[in-house]
Amino acid sequence: MGVIKSFFKQIAYILPEVEPPKKKISLRNRFIWSGIILILYLIMGNIPLYGVRTGGQDWFAFLRVIFASSRGTLIELGIGPIVTAGLIMQLLAGAEIIKFDFTDPEERGIFTAATKFLTIIVTIVEATAMIASRYLVLASYSVSVVTIVFLQLVVATILVMLMDELVQKGWGLGSGISLFIAAGVAQQIFIRMFSPLTVRVDDEIQYFGAIPFIIQKALQGDLQTTFMRTGNYPSLLGLITTLAVIFILIYTEGMRIEIPISHAQYRGIRGTYPVKLLYVSNIPIILASTLLADINMFATFLWSRFNPNNQDPLMNLIVQMETTEGGGLRIVGGLLYYVTAPTDIFQAMADPIRSLTFVITMIILAILFAVVWVEVGGLSSEKVAEQLVESGMQIPGFRRRAYSINLVLKKYIPLVTVVGGFFVGVIAGVAQLLGVFGSGMGILLMVDILMNYYQILMREQFEELYPSLARLVKI
Repeated sequence: MGVIKSFFKQIAYILPEVEPPKKKISLRNRFIWSGIILILYLIMGNIPLYGVRTGGQDWFAFLRVIFASSRGTLIELGIGPIVTAGLIMQLLAGAEIIKFDFTDPEERGIFTAATKFLTIIVTIVEATAMIASRYLVLASYSVSVVTIVFLQLVVATILVMLMDELVQKGWGLGSGISLFIAAGVAQQIFIRMFSPLTVRVDDEIQYFGAIPFIIQKALQGDLQTTFMRTGNYPSLLGLITTLAVIFILIYTEGMRIEIPISHAQYRGIRGTYPVKLLYVSNIPIILASTLLADINMFATFLWSRFNPNNQDPLMNLIVQMETTEGGGLRIVGGLLYYVTAPTDIFQAMADPIRSLTFVITMIILAILFAVVWVEVGGLSSEKVAEQLVESGMQIPGFRRRAYSINLVLKKYIPLVTVVGGFFVGVIAGVAQLLGVFGSGMGILLMVDILMNYYQILMREQFEELYPSLARLVKI
């Protein structure tokens, strides 16, 4: 065992941990536990951070659905540190920079401890960067207020980490991260569709929700103004594109190439290995969004420390910002300006170059991360071929060798990786510009998560109704 793994093994004894249930919990009770955890998370999302004032443009707004975060609340960081740490550890393990034997329970425990430790480190770094860059506008920058805000961010994120662990260890269904993301996106979609709250737009009181607003304008005989609204408020265009994106994603989730496979010893056991169009699912978008969020945070820190007056020509090439009336910050120029999303459709049309570069950036990053994740995540044709051979499977008509299976898989996996990455990049980028409710990235994640939950529920119900048959199938 290496020095690094020995260190994490020792650290595991002092890290907080949730004990798994001693026996399997019924599906009904797991539903209850999942509901309790979700309610607690939503409550945390409505408790404001003590000592923090809101104000200024939130340039992380389009990333908040990915990180299930809420500005100015206890879940300001959301699941961002957990996702970032998890992805870093997966990349290190997948690239065999740090080797783990996941068939060994002790090695899996060390990997979990390393991920927890890294999550706490990332949380400390992000909390420090948010305070130091003045992205979070504090009521006072005294030592006491800064310390209190810092502790709130760190402790709240550790609680979120433990809530996710509780769900994953068998007390709930699926994972807490997936649950938080899906609930957050669904909540945003519901609010933007049906909210009866009112807002002032161009000296007129209007309903915030798209459907109440459309009804209001229909009664006034002014339906033509419902198609687009200023200020990123829900509109008819956003409603139409939201429904269209959901339909497209559900349809494409079913697009796959099914490669026939059979068991080498038991001739009667046959099946298919599906290679989906969205082969790497939502991983490329999560990775791309995490990268953009970290770049944003780092650039904000550099600007606030070394170029607060936009006087450094070199720093201006990276990012230019200005302080708003509320004391917040707004990106107004530099390279970072062109890789962040416009706030609404009008801003997107007013600056088409920014809109185009944002979409292109999302597509390029999605393709790159799709290719990288396939290689390091054990999803390449070579790795899949080895896994099929080890499980006793083969492709009918071919010799039971990894080389032969790899030749077949190599015709499809590299292609669907690039095409799938391009597709999710387009969906995430274009949908963001068109004002899709919950954002294109959010809907992409929500649809994938809900379909996974559907499969989990079907499997759980099957195991409860037919336990003997379920054990036989697992064998």
